[in-house]
Amino acid sequence: MYNVLFLCTGNSARSIMAEALVSTIGRGRFRGFSAGSRPTGVVNPLAVEQIAGTGYPPAKLRSKGWDEFSAPDAQHMDFVITVCDSAAGEVCPLWPGHPVSAHWGFEDPALVTGTQEVRRAAFRRVYRQLVARMNLFTSLPLQMLEKNAIRAELTRIGDA
Repeated sequence: MYNVLFLCTGNSARSIMAEALVSTIGRGRFRGFSAGSRPTGVVNPLAVEQIAGTGYPPAKLRSKGWDEFSAPDAQHMDFVITVCDSAAGEVCPLWPGHPVSAHWGFEDPALVTGTQEVRRAAFRRVYRQLVARMNLFTSLPLQMLEKNAIRAELTRIGDA
């Protein structure tokens, strides 16, 4: 099981949807987490609406800071992926275990203004983009992921 942390600024929409998607699309190979550099403290209801069909328990969704995941005793992450431009430009904490990191930029649907349907359409658009990337990520051959695990193990040996 690979742990994947998705980071955003507010941790209310994109990173929340990514957490649920990698956990469900990953079919037991991936466990998703999410956090923000400046969390809003509230999960956007339109994000919850988008992931309702995934089967991911809504009770697990909460807006939280990335400090929870950067402490030495925190859950080990294999991958850290930023999903918004503002988080990609920020200085991230050093993650225990030196996970593989990447940036997947998405527009912020929470900033879209207009009618409820216009806002809902923005969330649907970003959700579909996340699904496409998650399908690609979770279908990577296991041996490609194992190379990253081996690298992490070699780092741990060196730190011992």
